[in-house]
Amino acid sequence: MLILIIMETTMQSKVFFISDTHFGHNNICKFTTDSGEKLRPWESASEMDEALVQSWNETVRECDKVYHLGDVVIAKKHLETLSKLNGRKILIRGNHDIFEAKDYLQYFKDIRGVHVLNGMILSHIPIHEESLARFSINVHGHLHSRRVMKDGQIDPRYYSVCVEQVGFKPIEMSDLVQRIKSQGGSVELKPREYSSCAS
Repeated sequence: MLILIIMETTMQSKVFFISDTHFGHNNICKFTTDSGEKLRPWESASEMDEALVQSWNETVRECDKVYHLGDVVIAKKHLETLSKLNGRKILIRGNHDIFEAKDYLQYFKDIRGVHVLNGMILSHIPIHEESLARFSINVHGHLHSRRVMKDGQIDPRYYSVCVEQVGFKPIEMSDLVQRIKSQGGSVELKPREYSSCAS
């Protein structure tokens, strides 16, 4: 008698973050940083897209979740690039994500303006510091090679996941938390403070 034993292995899904892929955007390959260096190392959008897709898929599995913090593409025709990307994707809309929701929902599980996750507030554009009261960190995009500064230093309450800041591939949650802590920040939901009212 032949007994077949099938062992099922379950893969634990991971959570990743990225922003400002700008798929199909030729001009971004011509942009420079404040120091005059090329913002991105590619000569054309097609070369950039191929490299970004490859590094994404080498990092993210189908079972993983990816929060894309905005500015996915500039032209609508390049949205189809998203069909090549692994993972269950959630879009936090950016200033260039201007098309109808139905156009994005072909590729994203959900679309949001901002999202709160484990004490972090996720947005595309960095939120105002007065809105950080309940949150220890704002994970954001939009600034490309720049960072949010305070008194001449990186403000530890903000972390950018623009592709230029995370090695041109999605960054996994534990790596993100480690980087936040290494810059002096923390990841925790702060208790809401209420002032008592005098009668």
